[in-house]
Amino acid sequence: MSQHFSVEFFPPKTEAGQEKLLNTSETLKQEINPEFFSVTFGAGGSTRERTFNAVSEIIRHTGVPTAPHLSCIGSSKDEIAGILKNYQEQGINRLVALRGDLPSGMYSAGELNYANELIEFIRNETGDHFHIEVAAYPEFHPQAESAKKDLEFFKQKVNAGADSAITQYFYNIDAYYQFVDDCEVMGIEIPIIPGIMPITNYTNLARFSDACGAEIPRWIRKRLQDFADDTDSLKSFGADVVTDMCQRLLDDGAPGIHFYSMNQTDATLAIWNQLEK
Repeated sequence: MSQHFSVEFFPPKTEAGQEKLLNTSETLKQEINPEFFSVTFGAGGSTRERTFNAVSEIIRHTGVPTAPHLSCIGSSKDEIAGILKNYQEQGINRLVALRGDLPSGMYSAGELNYANELIEFIRNETGDHFHIEVAAYPEFHPQAESAKKDLEFFKQKVNAGADSAITQYFYNIDAYYQFVDDCEVMGIEIPIIPGIMPITNYTNLARFSDACGAEIPRWIRKRLQDFADDTDSLKSFGADVVTDMCQRLLDDGAPGIHFYSMNQTDATLAIWNQLEK
């Protein structure tokens, strides 16, 4: 079975950030040869123009297919239809469809409230033009009522027309295995690709993880705390831990890896270059 590798970026805010992103994407293209890149999108259109620009520039610069994230929160159907038309005209044929979080100060979710409704809308508007990626949560969405409900919501996205899924990052490999097993029991057959976050900064990672519900196993958390300001040792340890996890996932039949790059090259390549693909 062929395995698929992809890399996620976020849209930069400055010209210097844009230049760095293009250099990063070119380097990762040469080293990884990813199936696609993806670019995040702020809910309510808060990064809409920057996402558009980043996607078009990455494609122009690297030639690698690039999938924009698309959130339905805070956007009308007309706005989403316009975005889809724009992407079709650019020859883009892959999307990452998400519900998104309601931005601070915004009180209306919009005309579409959930990711499955967005996927249905995309299919109604564009047929099979887009390969649609969706999010999966092996440790369950932080707002989920229960594990059972979260799995049911995931199945709704698949039934609405999702082609494949990318997981929230995790460091508890058993959570991924259990999630895949649960999906198989429910008759879900789409590929569920592990999302992988390199470890480069303990404070930031702990904050992100607490917010999104991703567990940092106690033994990893304690080791990271011990490194304190020894950044080089922390990065080396993080690369070894995450590489070992990725290798086990690939050896056990995971359909690929999606790297959350944070617009950096070194941490992703530190993992990639140690893997036996």
